Amino acid sequence: ADGWARTSPVRAFPANGYGVYDMIGNVWEWTADWYSERHEADAAKACCVPQNPLGGPMEGSYDPRQPAIRIPRKVLKGGSHLCAPSYCRRYRPAARHAEPVDTSTSHVGFRCVTRGANRQ
Repeated sequence: ADGWARTSPVRAFPANGYGVYDMIGNVWEWTADWYSERHEADAAKACCVPQNPLGGPMEGSYDPRQPAIRIPRKVLKGGSHLCAPSYCRRYRPAARHAEPVDTSTSHVGFRCVTRGANRQ
């Protein structure tokens, strides 16, 4: 319906309210974080809460339901062009799930991030 059979080119759609493009719907995006079921609890004092908490350690990313398979998992975020309400209910920028690091599919990619002024 959007004119693209699968993935779309970068900036094919307007930026969101923060000026960021392509946050959901193209490909699930690898992150640098090792997967953990939950983030660590916030510290008791506001001064001690990390500004940008990362995922857990690599050793904690293994799937506990498959103890014989020791493939670490990274966090994927965002959602892909394959997501639909009947298939993927987590189609939003904050969506996250575990993916083994040896995975390769047509709907998993990555995002390049830069700091600084808005660049064209």
